Amino acid sequence: MPFEFAPGKPVAKPFNKFKEETLVEATTQIATQVTELSYALDTFYFLVMGALVMWMAAGFTMLEAGLVRAKNTAEILTKNVGLYSIACIMYMLCGYTIMYPGDFGGGIFESLSTIGTGLLSSSDNSAADVIASGGETYYSNLSDFFFQVVFVATAMSIVSGAVAERMKLWSFFAFSIVLTGFIYPVQGFWKWGGGFLETAGFLDFAGSGVVHLCGGAAALAGVLVLGARKGKYGKNGQVNAIPGSNLPMAALGTLVLWLGWFGFNGGSQLKVSDVSEANSVAMIFVNTNMAAAGGLIAALLLARFWFGKADLTMALNGALAGLVAITAEPLTPEPLTATLIGAIGGLLVVLSIVGLDKLKIDDPVGAISVHGVVGIWGVLAVCITNPDAIFLVQLQGIASIFAWVFLTSLLVWIVLKKTIGIRVSKQEEYEGVDTHECGLEAYPEFTPAR
Repeated sequence: MPFEFAPGKPVAKPFNKFKEETLVEATTQIATQVTELSYALDTFYFLVMGALVMWMAAGFTMLEAGLVRAKNTAEILTKNVGLYSIACIMYMLCGYTIMYPGDFGGGIFESLSTIGTGLLSSSDNSAADVIASGGETYYSNLSDFFFQVVFVATAMSIVSGAVAERMKLWSFFAFSIVLTGFIYPVQGFWKWGGGFLETAGFLDFAGSGVVHLCGGAAALAGVLVLGARKGKYGKNGQVNAIPGSNLPMAALGTLVLWLGWFGFNGGSQLKVSDVSEANSVAMIFVNTNMAAAGGLIAALLLARFWFGKADLTMALNGALAGLVAITAEPLTPEPLTATLIGAIGGLLVVLSIVGLDKLKIDDPVGAISVHGVVGIWGVLAVCITNPDAIFLVQLQGIASIFAWVFLTSLLVWIVLKKTIGIRVSKQEEYEGVDTHECGLEAYPEFTPAR
């Protein structure tokens, strides 16, 4: 019997239970495939961003090698490749579990009973886990570990340049074990692992405080215990410049770091598989780039005005300062505001480098100024553009991170000094640590045959 249309009544439709079930099944399959595809895309994005951050290790290596004297180059290279490897192993053994203890939250330090078991005993997500989570699980657990481990290596790289040209290699490696396995993860837990800074509302998107201030504080403690390089400061208070051996390499290192920073900040968005997240990642990339540009130009102009010359090393540190400044909040500013935040970082780094020299705090590459001083500015700058930021809470975060890292690092440096020693002899420093610590030289063709 044909269907008849009557005004005011719905049109009758044939009911086909088989077709309805098929449609529901097809819809479920499509939803499952979309979820799995999003998971795969976000995991891949996370891994690529982590690889970019790992490439920052090359940037730090080249920057520091360019800013030290030729006789100390091989040792600085050895330190950087060594510290990266130590960081990976220590973070796997205990650091990751300290920093991300799971359900434990809001405190200062988690139970020691679980240290060393988190990563090694956990399995990665299955397809069923991803689907059952309803979108909460959106990348591989191991991709998260990989992304986090390159961050802790970055923090340790900051220390390397500050103590260059006069520290014993194996003492530096001993400190690397403690910083990457314990000191960094504890304060990282306070913010990113659910500790008391997170519950207090402290904001630090990608680590102006957690990573850069941490590295700067550890470097400051080391420099204070280690002392200045011979000949750096005169008896009458004059500061003697000790030029680096390879400025092209230093410039290359800066550009490599600039590139790696897109992974540092962009990867901290954690996902990219929907329109909103993709737009956020694009804004983060643009703001990161503009802050670096603003920092470089501001530092270059201040150097020209103050010293009468366009100082390349100040320009390079200005770019890095801009990057550090925007790291705490690269998403909420407009590009022009991000440029200004970076520019203030560039001005601060020039003032800080000169100021530390007047205090006879010898930092061959300006790491304390770039990462420590400007890291503080970056954390405070969050209040300019993020309405959720509370100034006093940001200050609490700065004070907590600095106090913990500086005091524990100072203790470790002093213990190392009293036991195995941390400084090479005067003769070794004069001849260069390359031959004494590594048994070879980075530029042997420039040295006389013996």
